[in-house]
Amino acid sequence: MDSPREPNMSDTTSNLPNNFPKLHNATWPGVVGKGAGSEPAIDLDTMLDLPAGAEVDGVRFDGFDLFLFEPHLSIDANDGELKRLADKARARNLVIGSVVAPVWPPTGGGSAIGSPEERKRYLTQVEKACRIALRLRELGVRPYGVVRIDSACSVEAWGDDPKTNQKRIADTHREACKIAEEYGERLAAEGEICWGGMHSWRRMLELLEMVDRPQTLGFQADMAHTLLYLLGYNAPEDALLPEDFDWDDRERFDQAYSILATALRPWTIDFHVAQNDATVHGAGSHDKTGRHCLANDPNGKLDIVRCAGYWLRDANGEVTKKVRHLCWDGCMFPNAVMMQRETWNNILRAMLAVREAHGWREEAEALMTKSK
Repeated sequence: MDSPREPNMSDTTSNLPNNFPKLHNATWPGVVGKGAGSEPAIDLDTMLDLPAGAEVDGVRFDGFDLFLFEPHLSIDANDGELKRLADKARARNLVIGSVVAPVWPPTGGGSAIGSPEERKRYLTQVEKACRIALRLRELGVRPYGVVRIDSACSVEAWGDDPKTNQKRIADTHREACKIAEEYGERLAAEGEICWGGMHSWRRMLELLEMVDRPQTLGFQADMAHTLLYLLGYNAPEDALLPEDFDWDDRERFDQAYSILATALRPWTIDFHVAQNDATVHGAGSHDKTGRHCLANDPNGKLDIVRCAGYWLRDANGEVTKKVRHLCWDGCMFPNAVMMQRETWNNILRAMLAVREAHGWREEAEALMTKSK
């Protein structure tokens, strides 16, 4: 595709013609990487109020994406708890988008390459997440979104027998697709360097093709994680840029980024706007993965608006309209950073720039008939 238009963060927030994709914030930065050995978790109400208070030229966030795990929401939440969650969203003029299934062993799940019992626990968590996702749709507060999954296994464990383990993940994800289809949901596998079998762009593509359920399983592209794909952090054989890459070499970066996005864009159904400084980070119990930085981090390597275009436009440069909401992922941001109002205004400003460059407009009448 042609190089996406240059970002202009100063002129994209007045009289915006585009109202899609909708703009969301992730609530899990208040939970993931928090707790024992790290900072305390931030409660759900606070994680909703902070971005809900952000405003740029009269524009606010449209919704939030949710991790289905305590202390925010139990994966076993009853109907009363889900109705209260819906009320929380409505009270802030927000909707709910994608939800994260707690498929990992520490959160009640199991490895996708594990024993039959472990894989059963994995699939049970997927089904519980789909149940919640469906109920939130029925309650009228979730007009779009996916159920997010990964392999729930380390790169090291996967590496003991790559061929066998890749097939096991594909088998597990194929079973997960059957479950999702029963609830009318789609699954998105978030590629990260810390998840075995999904730890490089080639392996991620291989897995999606092995499952071969494009109508149900797609790719969740996070801009911070996919940048680490370029460097082959846990898969040097799949690196598209050298470890000592000169980040001022724009032409070489664009060539590598185009290869990455061209391979995975056809599978992309969910998208995280993010910034990364080409380093990894882990906190609490979370493995090291692509570091999420502030949108205006001076060390950030991503031209956010330009790079987002590789994912949101097709090979001909046309907006795909496949992703109906964008989510900002500030996973493992320090609590002090998240408590600052300007943090959320800067994030919202960056997301508005992405929408202005690569979004579209739908009239109010059409909005009521769209679901996903």
